[in-house]
Amino acid sequence: MISFISDLHLSFDKPKLTRHFVHFLRTKARQSSAVYILGDLFDAWVGDDDFTAPNAEIRRELKQLTDSGVAVYLQRGNRDFLISERFARGTGVILLDDYAVIQLDGSQTLLTHGDLLCSDDVTYQAFRTKSRASEWQQNVLSKPLWLRLCAARWYRIRSFWHKQKQSNYVMDVNQITVENLMEKYQCTRLIHGHTHRPAKHEFMLNGKKAQRFVLSDWNNDGGAVLCFGGEA
Repeated sequence: MISFISDLHLSFDKPKLTRHFVHFLRTKARQSSAVYILGDLFDAWVGDDDFTAPNAEIRRELKQLTDSGVAVYLQRGNRDFLISERFARGTGVILLDDYAVIQLDGSQTLLTHGDLLCSDDVTYQAFRTKSRASEWQQNVLSKPLWLRLCAARWYRIRSFWHKQKQSNYVMDVNQITVENLMEKYQCTRLIHGHTHRPAKHEFMLNGKKAQRFVLSDWNNDGGAVLCFGGEA
């Protein structure tokens, strides 16, 4: 069984959510041959040197899972894009690029967090381009940890108000962008998160049936897991 999750948004002020995720890692995840986390595992990530709660616990639990033989793949999202190799080495997870293609039940499947699909949100896309530059990231990571933590809280507030000002159309994926990417990577299935609008979309792509799975976000009641090759 292969499991897909995204958008847990773990943080120190959501202890119940952390408990749900730890339970998943200790139970259902152990039944999987592979677990794919498609971005925003954390509500904010200010650097691999941050071991404040719940980061240290999550690192330990992920390491125990990968040590048990389960392959864990992680794509970085718009909230935790500063996760890097130190985190990967300490947990045993395998970091994926913004786009990854896998064979899943005989179909070429494209994996991505989903923020790049929201191409109508021009303001966010401009910030995304700037924040992925190595110079920008080095500048941020050179700041003291306490300052980065404060800045992350401010950015979360700013992000909240940015979303309130945008229409649902702008905040959702652009279908043309979806189709162009699926054509580029020669895939008939796409799995992503980010929009918090779980669904299965079916459409035609170059005369072939295509699918787009949108993963569920998690909350204090837990979260859904998309599985192939078995039940979760």
